[in-house]
Amino acid sequence: MRKIIIASMAAAAFSLAACSEKTQDAAADTAASAGEDVEAAGDAMAEGAADAAAATAEAADDAGNAVEGTVNAAGDAAAAAGDKIAEETAKAEANDKQ
Repeated sequence: MRKIIIASMAAAAFSLAACSEKTQDAAADTAASAGEDVEAAGDAMAEGAADAAAATAEAADDAGNAVEGTVNAAGDAAAAAGDKIAEETAKAEANDKQ
């Protein structure tokens, strides 16, 4: 009877050891998978940040072009107004001389 109990205990110990090894393997697989997920998330975040930076730079460039166009249009309008003022002034002076 004593041998049966010892054999049973030995079998139980081997079962627990095997179970523990399976658990360790599963835990290692889970940790590796989690590491891969973290790496993928980091890569996605880095790519997203790079895309956002590129979009911001493009938007700033577009805004700069719009400001430049507005300034040029305002300059052209001021020049046209100056030309019109000069023209009207010349007409007024001509009328005064008559």
